[in-house]
Amino acid sequence: MAAFGHTFPFYPGPKPTFSMDTTLAIIITIFLTALVTFIIILPGIRGKMRLFWLLRVVTSLFIGAVILAVNFSSEWSVGQVSTNTSYKAFSSQWISADVGLQLGLRGVNITLTGTPVQQLNETINYNEEFTWRLGENYAEEYARALEKGLPDPVLYLAEKFSPNSPCGLHGQYRLAGHYTSAILWVAFLCWLLANVMLSMPVLLYGGHMLLATGIFQLLGLLFFSIATSLTQPCPLRLGSAVLQTRLGPAFWITLTTGVLCVLLSLAMAVAHRMQPHRLKAFFNQSVGENPGLKWNPEEGGLLSPRYRSTAESPQSQDISLSEASSETCCKEEHPRVPDCAL
Repeated sequence: MAAFGHTFPFYPGPKPTFSMDTTLAIIITIFLTALVTFIIILPGIRGKMRLFWLLRVVTSLFIGAVILAVNFSSEWSVGQVSTNTSYKAFSSQWISADVGLQLGLRGVNITLTGTPVQQLNETINYNEEFTWRLGENYAEEYARALEKGLPDPVLYLAEKFSPNSPCGLHGQYRLAGHYTSAILWVAFLCWLLANVMLSMPVLLYGGHMLLATGIFQLLGLLFFSIATSLTQPCPLRLGSAVLQTRLGPAFWITLTTGVLCVLLSLAMAVAHRMQPHRLKAFFNQSVGENPGLKWNPEEGGLLSPRYRSTAESPQSQDISLSEASSETCCKEEHPRVPDCAL
């Protein structure tokens, strides 16, 4: 029985919505703060090294921010449709609305926005999240949504991803989310190690860790694509329209960052083989700044870079034959004289 403007009394009002996930906002804020801090100290760097240093910092922070942000993003697979659909249970009234579906590594996010927002004397603007990450029970969250009396489109989509649904989407996306997230955490660890090694005179190994960062990102994408395509697609019918999903921005930006890491690591390997001194100069480790270090290509090669001091170089040990013979003669003729003059 309806009351007060055809609004059912056991339906609470829609909760407030936010334009961005708070976790993503925190991650972006942290990395932007780090970037601003580095820009503030930029004037203290002299010459061309200022540009090289800025380029390294921006690239590194971008890669790290992307790896963390996509791990918490809900836009790995997205879909949106405009349709006329029923609004609430026990009501024959329909609404015109935009229904959105965002699938992430930790759950599903469902949005319902009326067109216009004010319909049936209500504000139709819902943003509901249902999670399947560790420590969360999707079935309980769905049961609470039923008790709250959320609109029919939200409940319909949430039911499709419940464990008891015949579509099997819950196990499919839950498995893909868990393992893809674990692979991305490994990629983030490789990124940290790459930054540590690139700040030390082991640039080639830093390039190897950068290559591992890109490979793990691409492996995560491959696993997500395979795991989410194991079962037949389940039709999502909302009124007179069908909601179809596609790969979202998080997937494509991860692909771009992974390819970037692979290309940068290959460029470092080529530069280490062809122009090692320029590579060191780019990372502010020029040989000219420390003349006591000399690169020996015979010892290092592509996979094993080694450095030794010029004092240990064979050239510093060379003694002419005439000087050696003269010293020998002096020692034989005057064995007791400590100093021998030629």
